[in-house]
Parts: sequence; C-alpha cells; structure tokens
Amino acid sequence: MIHVENITKSYQLDGVSVDALRGVSLVVHEGELIAVVGPSGSGKSTLMNIIGCLDLPSTGKYWLNGHEVSQLSDNRLAEIRNRQIGFIFQSFNLLPRLTAIENVERPLIYRGVGKKERLKRAQNALERVGLGDRMFHRPNQLSGGQQQRVAVARALVGDPALILADEPTGNLDSVSGGEVMSLLKELHDQGRTVMLITHDADIARQAERQVHIFDGKLHEEGEMAL
Repeated sequence: MIHVENITKSYQLDGVSVDALRGVSLVVHEGELIAVVGPSGSGKSTLMNIIGCLDLPSTGKYWLNGHEVSQLSDNRLAEIRNRQIGFIFQSFNLLPRLTAIENVERPLIYRGVGKKERLKRAQNALERVGLGDRMFHRPNQLSGGQQQRVAVARALVGDPALILADEPTGNLDSVSGGEVMSLLKELHDQGRTVMLITHDADIARQAERQVHIFDGKLHEEGEMAL
C-alpha cells in the first residue's frame, strides 16, 4: 500500500536549511498495523505528513496504492486525502461549535455526499465507536477519551483503506488510551492498514511491526541497538 523510496525533506529556518528526513525508505503492506517510533524532533510527524499527502518530499518518490503521489498538485492530494486516508490526531482537531455528528460528517461534505446519507453514515460511525448516545454533544461536553473516539469516527466515516494516527493516546489517561488502541486494533482486524506515530514504547509494542526514526533516518526494529 505504501512505498516510500529515499525521500528527504528540508526546511528553511532563519536562512538555515534543516533536514527533517534524510533518505527514508519504507514499504507498508495492505492490512498491516505498524508503529513509527521516535522522540520529539526525530522526523516522525514530517514522515506522517508526507504519507498522509499533507506535504510533499523535497526529493525521492512515494507511491500510495501503486500510484506515485510525490509530485501531485495540491488539489489532487486533497482528493486522495479525502477518499483514501483517515486521520487521527493527538489534539483531536474537532470543530468546537459543531456537535459530534456534525464533526464526523465533515469529510463527506467535501465529497458531495447528500445530507441524508451523510447523517446516516456519521451516525453509524459514532455508534461503532460507542458514542451513539453522544451524537449531539459538542466537544466541550465530552471527555478527552470521548473526543478522541469522535475523531476515530470521523476518520472512519469515509471508509478509508489507510488510517494514520499521530500520537492518538498522547492526551488521554491510561483507560481512555486503552479504549482508543482497542478501536484501532479492531479496525486493523477488519482489514484496514493502520500506521501509528508515537514516542510511547508501550503503545508501539501493540503494533505488529515497529520502525524507529532518529535524526530523520528510519531503522527497522532489530536493525540497531536503541
């Protein structure tokens, strides 16, 4: 599903070039549950942004489902994000003035799905994550764990093949974090490809496979001593 070949990413910071990724190559097969592990500043979020078609590499190539996406236009990248990828973020990224069901239906609006069908799919997604009784609550009326489950429902509503979860338990207590991880493992069991971005070794150990990133370079589990 994911094939990243020798990608780099550089930024200009106060006139100085900073290398966030340095020759990263990675293959992720359909249906895998993989964790990308690294400390803050290691390049893991930059890698997720490229895999999630939120950013482009400076050099190198990236294929998603057999299609090269490393040089596509912004509009084409936005279409791929909307139809093929579900995102879950540490900070939830819910719109505070919208109810849970309104937050969940947002990706379908950009697809042009009619209102009746949108609401039906959003309701089903919320019920799948155990929030059928919280559909009309706003984020400030929900606990952190419930907000993250709304975010999982939003990622699911478009039926994406790939779920990208960036520190999905980082703002949660251990109980809520465990519930979110159970949901992600359930999605994996249903055949979706799930990529976790984390600095938490306990979370990473729940994945089938781990890769480690340090100073913009990627290493498979077991390739080097940590």
